[in-house]
Order: sequence, then structure tokens, then C-alpha cells
Amino acid sequence: MDLRDIKEFTKDFIKIAVLVIIVFAIYMWVIGMQQVVGSSMNNTLNNGDMVLLYKAGYKIGDVERFDVISFYYDETKYLIKRVIGLPGEHVAYKDNKLYINGEYIEENRDFITEDFDLNELGYDVIPDDMYFVLGDNRENSLDSREIGLVKKEDIVGEAIARVWPITSIKLIK
Repeated sequence: MDLRDIKEFTKDFIKIAVLVIIVFAIYMWVIGMQQVVGSSMNNTLNNGDMVLLYKAGYKIGDVERFDVISFYYDETKYLIKRVIGLPGEHVAYKDNKLYINGEYIEENRDFITEDFDLNELGYDVIPDDMYFVLGDNRENSLDSREIGLVKKEDIVGEAIARVWPITSIKLIK
């Protein structure tokens, strides 16, 4: 091995190392993957599905109503739910209909949702940097009705696509 070979090897090694660092940084701060556990998001997402998370979005943009998000539930568990209520809003369900600040808001499909009022959680309106989330399978979901509001700092990212099973790849919105 001569000096020319060593220089070529060093250049290639540096290129590969930089590429690995870039891919790792993207995975850590921009995108990620998460497996859906449980049936609380049926029929949008099912137990065992893998979703692609966009992690950087909420660091530069706002959480929007009906986004599907992943968030820390406790030290060892993540949940995936749909954002229903935003900061400054009063959320209520009456007869399976969503009301935000007393105004009826049409959801993209019919959900069976027991009557609920944000006052049951001890709030008149959702505080800044907090969100009210529900699973799409409202009859079988651990969500804000039980665990309370989700802090923005606990949001990992937005679920943007189902990538597994391969036969069911689709964008989520």
C-alpha cells in the first residue's frame, strides 16, 4: 500500500463517515419511525402498522387540528392520536358532534364519541402549548379524556405516512 492508496482510502472513509453522520442526524431530528400498538387509531392506523414521523415540523410550524401525532405518554411509552383541540379553545362533544368554542366542527368521518366537555378536565380553555387529542377508535382509546392534555414539548412528531405493511402504504391526513 503506497501513499496514494492511503490518501484515497482516507478520502473515501471521510465521505462515508460524513454520510453516516448526515443520515443519523436526519433520523434523530427530522424523520423517524414508530410502530402502532393497540387498536385506538383503528381504522386509520392498525395494531402493528409502522408510521413515518416528521419530527422537525412542530419545531418550525404549528400543530393543526386533525393532525395525527406521536407523543410521550410516560418514560417508556409513546401514543399516537389525532389532535382535536388547540390552545385557547373549548372542546365539547354532544351527540357525536364536535364543538369548538360552541361552534359545530365537521370531522372527516363519523366517530362514535361519548358526550364530553373540557370542563371535565378542569379547564375552561386549553392552555398555551397544550392539545386535546383523541384516538379514532373513540370507544377504545386511552386519550386526553383519561390522560389529560398533551404538552407541545412531549410531541415527538406528526405521523405522515403508513409505511408497513407494504400492501397498505398511504399518506395520513
